[in-house]
Formats: sequence, C-alpha cells, structure tokens
Amino acid sequence: MVGAGTGTGTEVAKMLAREGYPVVLVRRNADALAPLVAEIESAGGCAMAIAADASDEEQVKGVFDQAESRFGTPHFTLFNAAGFVMGSVLDLDTQTFEEMWRATSYGGFLVGREAARRMVPNGEGTILFTGATAAVKAGANFAAFAAGKHGLRAVAQSMAKELGPRGIHVAHLIIDGIIDVPRVHEQMPDLAKSKGENGLIEPSSIADTMLWLHRQPRNAWTFELDLRPFKETW
Repeated sequence: MVGAGTGTGTEVAKMLAREGYPVVLVRRNADALAPLVAEIESAGGCAMAIAADASDEEQVKGVFDQAESRFGTPHFTLFNAAGFVMGSVLDLDTQTFEEMWRATSYGGFLVGREAARRMVPNGEGTILFTGATAAVKAGANFAAFAAGKHGLRAVAQSMAKELGPRGIHVAHLIIDGIIDVPRVHEQMPDLAKSKGENGLIEPSSIADTMLWLHRQPRNAWTFELDLRPFKETW
C-alpha cells in the first residue's frame, strides 16, 4: 500500500491484516509507520514498512522487489498517496504544478504498472486508486490538484480496460467529502464541527468499501464508485 497515512491508509492496512494478508506499508518516512507495524504485529498480523517516494521510478520498483521477495506476488495494491495544493492559477508556479502531477498521476502510473507487471502472470489481483471530487470536477483554485487527480483517473481507467480481461481488477474511488482524520479537526475545527454526526467520511468505511471491491466476483466488477456522507451536497 503506497500512501500509508494516519487515516484511510491505516484503516486499510489493519483491515488487510485482519483478513490474513501480509501488509507492506509505504511512505516517504518509514519511521512514522513503526507504531502501525507494531499494532498489526501485536494483533497477530504481519507487516513491513518501506520508505519510498512514489514519484521516483527506481524507488517504486525497489518497493515491489522487496515486497515480492518476502511475501510473493501481491494480491492487493492500493495507491493512496495524498498531495494537496490550492491557489489561484494566477499565482501558481510551474514547480508546484509539476510536483502535484508527479505525486498523483505519475506516481499512480508507476505503482499501478509495477503491481500489474507482477499480477498479470498469475492472472489475478486487485489494484485500487484513491481519487477525489477533483478527479471529475475541477473547481476554482484547484488547477494543480485537479490536473493530478484527473490524470490519475485516466491512468486507472486505461489500466482497467487493458488489464480486466487479463484477470486484474482495477478500480478508482472518488472520495467526495472530508475524511474524518485528526488533521481536519486540528486545522479546520469549525468546518468539522459544522458537518455534524456522520457528516465526515470514516476511514474505516472507506476500507470496508475497498475490501468489498477486492472481493467482487469477476462477473460483476466495478471500475468506479463514489463515497460521500449522506448529507453532502453534490
């Protein structure tokens, strides 16, 4: 799993461990993953953490090589790397725009490609991409973020059409709402409070949906679905 943060990434990791899968956790700072690895192992699961930049081709290849050498062919790969930038296009510099694209669209391509290269010979596997509202609707001041997310969705869709007939289930999730993580309450306390009960998306609910996608029978695969709180305007 690439992008093992404190919200969705953590819940997906624990969910996979409960299901009996060894879990490989990837983020730029692997030390930050030590508590999660310890929690999974204390519960009887198996996990390892790897430090890597998802936008670096050699590092991504290295992640999959390490994971495969220890645990074998991956069954489930999630690209959940998160990057966010908001600002007027009048002030947006080219470096920021490119970094946003590399962190999402390009990173998703690298991770998806390496997962597919290992899954295709076995004719099975699931590759999931975490998207956002901006993947289908670009609002004002979201040029860089939306470009990256639009690109990620395009990569996922192309992969789904190419790899589905070869037994690989590729799906893209549009997270259309605010995820209930500590950062939201710390940085946007008034907004978080205004959402009220069930107004934020629980990371565990996202994880449950991903497991459902992974378990779908081949005669009824979903490529894309959206998740939002019941009271979210859309």
